[in-house]
Amino acid sequence: MSEENQEKGEIVELEEEIKTENEGIQISNDVVAVIAGVAVSEVSGVAGMAGGFAGGISEVFSGKKNLAKGIKVEVSGSQAKIDVNIIVEYGSRIPDVAFEIQNRVKKAVESMTGLNVEEVNVHVQGVNTDRAKEEKQVEVSDEIENEDD
Repeated sequence: MSEENQEKGEIVELEEEIKTENEGIQISNDVVAVIAGVAVSEVSGVAGMAGGFAGGISEVFSGKKNLAKGIKVEVSGSQAKIDVNIIVEYGSRIPDVAFEIQNRVKKAVESMTGLNVEEVNVHVQGVNTDRAKEEKQVEVSDEIENEDD
């Protein structure tokens, strides 16, 4: 057997191990959504998740942060499709933020669940301008202090 065939044989063996490893294990969509939510929260430039009205109300009453807020997951067999709804920070480069989210979510979900992530769709629902307002206020207060000198 040539080296190339040996490598192919090893790959086939690894794939078989992965398939048998997950047999009989069902991973809830909510679990995948929480894993994805944690991965998204670690990306700089993300101001928050854009979720539905019901999700926001449940957070207020329970006092707990919903880590799956703004994330929709579809799992079929060993394939997963994930939609992420975010609000970006003002001044962040949106394509860079979205690319980083796609990479981190795919890596986290695949490594923790063994699922094959086919798609990570990032939907930008808004821009958080609170930081821009705070920066302007700081600039204005600096200008006022300079005028007093």
